[in-house]
Amino acid sequence: MTDVIRIANGQGFWGDWLEAPRRLVEDGPIDYLVLDYLAEVTMSILEKQRRRDPDKGYATDVVELAVSLMPRLLSGGVRIVTNAGGVNPAACARAIVAGAERTGIRGLKVAVVVGDDISDRIDEMIARGIPFDDLDTGRGIGEIRSEVLSANVYLGGFPLAKALAAGAQIVIAGRSTDTALTLAPMIHEFGWCERDWNRLAAGTIAGHIIECGAQCTGGNCSLDWQSIPDMANIGFPIVEAQETGDFVLTKHPGTGGRVTVASIKEQLLYELGDPKAYLTPDCRADFTSLSLRADGLDRVAVEGICGGPRPETLKTSITYAAGYQAVGTLVYSWPQAIEKARAAEAMVRARLDGLGLEFAEIHAEVLGADACHGPAATANPDPPEVQLRIGVRAVDPAPVERFSREMVPLVLNGPPTATGFGEGRPRVRQVVAHHASLLPREEIQTRVEIFESH
Repeated sequence: MTDVIRIANGQGFWGDWLEAPRRLVEDGPIDYLVLDYLAEVTMSILEKQRRRDPDKGYATDVVELAVSLMPRLLSGGVRIVTNAGGVNPAACARAIVAGAERTGIRGLKVAVVVGDDISDRIDEMIARGIPFDDLDTGRGIGEIRSEVLSANVYLGGFPLAKALAAGAQIVIAGRSTDTALTLAPMIHEFGWCERDWNRLAAGTIAGHIIECGAQCTGGNCSLDWQSIPDMANIGFPIVEAQETGDFVLTKHPGTGGRVTVASIKEQLLYELGDPKAYLTPDCRADFTSLSLRADGLDRVAVEGICGGPRPETLKTSITYAAGYQAVGTLVYSWPQAIEKARAAEAMVRARLDGLGLEFAEIHAEVLGADACHGPAATANPDPPEVQLRIGVRAVDPAPVERFSREMVPLVLNGPPTATGFGEGRPRVRQVVAHHASLLPREEIQTRVEIFESH
């Protein structure tokens, strides 16, 4: 059994720093590189791509990245675990294998975890009495059924660990939990079982800390952020995990950023509900049980984590079309910048009202005045410039399209000094909403599929 394994996260979302994964592999020893690409809205974007092209529906960035890292994967023993598969993990695996074969790489094994996609099972499950009631509103799925874009269940670490046990250098999942990517290597390497609640909770919290990439190594850090060194070359996080469940958070020596008790505390609070019962498919993690201590330069030890039995249900992630929106902006300069922006807002509202258009929502804010902090903002009655931002949302696209034609005319027939309209009319976009519900655990069966380069 391995004493310590080093698990690094090189992507906190699809669009994160492209250099981070390569630097993690090249700048020091790691055993696993995890890559977290998915957010709830990402699934709907990927589903739209798959509907246009059955060979799409995954985070395409991972293909070039994986191919570029393959020599190190095959020679140095580094393995990748990622949820880049989105709504089409098999297509993602085929693309990576094809890329390997084009570069002459043989013997690559890619494992795909499937079973999270329930899009074609919703009607059948509804007929059997599964309600799919929204966790926030209590609303049933019937009201939105015709607008559903994607439907997936969050998978935990054990299906991914099974894929690692198949000997794959790369494991690709669809909608797994973010924490599962880090937990799976621990389950695989240390042989944890499904009732090792404390250890599973520890692996889950380790995953929670590094799931947002450099957000725990000094990025987006509110405490003394000006003094954080070399953020342009910020180091991404590494978990040094032990079989007991205790672990150390660190980063490669010589990289920018900072790992401190304070930076880890900030990330621990990220998207945290009940701190005594953080629920995942694998366990209940008690965040109040852990202790943090400095363990040297850029090293924080996390110890004493307790956990409890996993829930009897799995959480679903269902996205659906919820109308259309557009957001337009204009910049107004001194003097009376705020007054000009408010007058322009009033003009747009009056014109939309005069057209008799119906919107579900019209929202306006003045950036540079009070958009971020509202009434708590420091008074600044005459700033050098502000940006007026107006957004509208409607069930049908027609009124939104009409709104998109009402911002730019203000440049000549509204308050003076308007600028910042170089991109022209606002773009009309479909609104994607999220419906989260619970599903009996026994409804989901996962399996592992293997793809190899020859």
